[in-house]
Amino acid sequence: PALRRLSHYLLSHYQKGTRPVRDWRTTTNVAIDLMVYAILSVDEKNQVLTTYIWYRQHWTDEFLRWDPARFDNLTQISLPAESIWVPDILINEFVDVGKSPHVPYVYVGHHGEVQNLKPIQVMTACSLDIYNFPFDVQNCSLTFTSWLHHIRDINLSLWRQPELVKFDRSVFMNQGEWELLYVLSHFQEFSVKSSDSYAEMKFYVVIRRRPLFYTVSLLLPSIFLMVMDIVGFYLPPNSGERVSFKITLLLGYSVFLIIVSDTLPATAVGTPLIGIYFVVCMALLVISLTETILIVRLVHKQDLQPHVPDWVRRLLLERAAILLCIRDRKKFSQSRTQSSDISRQVENNDSTAKLNHYGREDPQEREAVGDAMPAPTSAGQADGSPVTWDVLREITAIRQFLEKREEFRDVAREWLQVGYVLDVLLFRAYLVAVLAYTVTLGTLWSVWQDA
Repeated sequence: PALRRLSHYLLSHYQKGTRPVRDWRTTTNVAIDLMVYAILSVDEKNQVLTTYIWYRQHWTDEFLRWDPARFDNLTQISLPAESIWVPDILINEFVDVGKSPHVPYVYVGHHGEVQNLKPIQVMTACSLDIYNFPFDVQNCSLTFTSWLHHIRDINLSLWRQPELVKFDRSVFMNQGEWELLYVLSHFQEFSVKSSDSYAEMKFYVVIRRRPLFYTVSLLLPSIFLMVMDIVGFYLPPNSGERVSFKITLLLGYSVFLIIVSDTLPATAVGTPLIGIYFVVCMALLVISLTETILIVRLVHKQDLQPHVPDWVRRLLLERAAILLCIRDRKKFSQSRTQSSDISRQVENNDSTAKLNHYGREDPQEREAVGDAMPAPTSAGQADGSPVTWDVLREITAIRQFLEKREEFRDVAREWLQVGYVLDVLLFRAYLVAVLAYTVTLGTLWSVWQDA
């Protein structure tokens, strides 16, 4: 048969240990090509990229030529790869031998063209930048070079045009977490300490992560918790429910961070921006809780609470209230004025009644009393005076207690107004900080998308 005769003709005197050129000055040109089939895994912690590629080599073997007319017009034959010379081309970034299927044969043309086509699982070292996680784009290189032969013996070239290699996604499995953007190719000469130069062919595999899963599972819950924290400011500042609500949110966010800690990539060279985003959100929740505790402390009623200082009243109740456009600021001042007027009126009425009762300065009342009852004796007046003074002391004590309670109420109302104005001021400052933080993150995300 023609195949057996041709195989015996080619391999009977073949020396696979020698570079297949008749003149040793002739350079063996190896054309290489690759197509990315799948992105298997991206290990950010160990900085390892695992890909599955279809790799092709093409070179000319000057000792594997024949005349097709002598062998039944055969122009191509498959030979065992172990029986012929194969260039020692490796990938510099190799860190582990993957589970690649073994292809034992190569195709040989009648002019000596050898085609070596095989799939390779490549586990390579790659400098992974996770700062923009989950909107990150990774650029990993695969450097093909001869490990022993310098450029005068083995030279490398690209099998296809660079434009065809760049956007070739015909065999790529596009269903995983990563999306293949393009594959760039670049040829260069490499030398170490002025030694002989080696030919290198670099392929830059540029991939992008699909962020939908991480957006739904990481960003949206955090955004919802921050929105609920902002809504919590509408609870009354003089109630303790706001503190409980804020503490519950803070605990919920802590549990959320513990759950998503395994999802975030961990490296020793950097921290993803989304991790900083979570820390800042936690800090904002702590600031919000601190502000709530401060406001509750101000508006909480205490018996020994002093009056609002004048500078605080001028700064918050007048200037800040006007600046913040608080509509009901006059209501507090009117209530404070009315309460003071009422207490003053009660005091005047009590004083007038006491003078009229004991001083008998009203002549009509004194005449009416004199006509209705006889003049008491001095002994009766002496006996009734201690009882009367005891009643007067009790009435005075009750009056002082009521005045003190009214004064405490006025102080509590003043501090409530201060707490209300300060709560509005801090809430708007907090809202501005959250909005500025959101706009900054949105701008950075837009810049990354455009880049």
